[in-house]
Amino acid sequence: MAPSKQDVKISIAVAGLGRMGKRHVRTLLNRVSEAQVVAVCSTEQSELEWARNEYKDWGIQVYDSYDQMIQHSGLQAVWVSTSTDVHATQTIAAIEKGLNVLCEKPLSTNMEEAKRVVEIANKNSHLKVMAGFSRRFDASYRNAKAQITEDAIGEPFVIRSQTCDLIDDTGFFVRYAAKNGGMFVDCCIHDIDLSLYYFGDVIPKAVWAVGTIAHHPELKELNDVDNGVGVVEYWGGKIAYFYCSRTQAHGHDVCTEVVGTKGKVMVNLVPRLDNVTLAQKIGISHKVQPEYWERFEDAFATEANEFVASIVNNTPVPLKLELGLMSLKIGWALQEALLTGERIRFNEKGEQLDGGSASL
Repeated sequence: MAPSKQDVKISIAVAGLGRMGKRHVRTLLNRVSEAQVVAVCSTEQSELEWARNEYKDWGIQVYDSYDQMIQHSGLQAVWVSTSTDVHATQTIAAIEKGLNVLCEKPLSTNMEEAKRVVEIANKNSHLKVMAGFSRRFDASYRNAKAQITEDAIGEPFVIRSQTCDLIDDTGFFVRYAAKNGGMFVDCCIHDIDLSLYYFGDVIPKAVWAVGTIAHHPELKELNDVDNGVGVVEYWGGKIAYFYCSRTQAHGHDVCTEVVGTKGKVMVNLVPRLDNVTLAQKIGISHKVQPEYWERFEDAFATEANEFVASIVNNTPVPLKLELGLMSLKIGWALQEALLTGERIRFNEKGEQLDGGSASL
């Protein structure tokens, strides 16, 4: 007798046991009924020791090598949650092993490498391979998309979106920044993706960017900033404005505003931890989420469930892998504009006119 769908569980491994990898494991264990975490890996000794103790009662095998982990017997899928500089190579290795893959954004720190990931995934179309753009799985952002689709604001033509993180004084952010491509490729990539989500099938025409270092002078050696502003002009008269920061004093401040010909829709313009408001002599106040996990924990769970469901039901992944290419292309153009002070232009096919690093 064949097992029912209630009995089916996808054997999945998580690569990387930093702050996100640990959270993804917990999400899969507690919130994805069709998944079974069978293995994890890290190259950091402290993370390995932590995992061996933390997961000893879960039957999860802990590996110190990614290549060994993807050889795990019966493994069906991998969630790649390592640093961006190894996303592409690890995703390709998993595909070539016949595994389904959910890879954290962005696909790579290199455009050519990212294109190769997409090409290999397309040649293995029987596998489910997707890039993780978690905000598309957030209930509020999905609601805003539905409002736009239903013509509640008319034709959208301007998007203002920001990702602003709580200031970090531990040194983690600087270490992290060294491996993840720069402010616009890493921190801003979700905002870029949201502009594609809400505008639809658009092609960049030109980008500008400026930035400053307000708190982390170490970033100068990395040719990066801790606060940046970028503008993307799309062919057809649509404009996106992005602000990204790693130095907010009050907490995680992420919001998006979409302006249309008949109105506008706004998501999280005033960030809140919960629905509690405190009134005192000095005024009225409320708390803010300290970081992105508190804001998007449910979105990550929805993302995981929909990815696993696509494997179980053999249906298309909820996000095409190619979407990650366009976001990365724009991110790299903004990073180039930041470093050169130049306006980066594209033709109507989306090809960079000066042949720079963002060309596809």
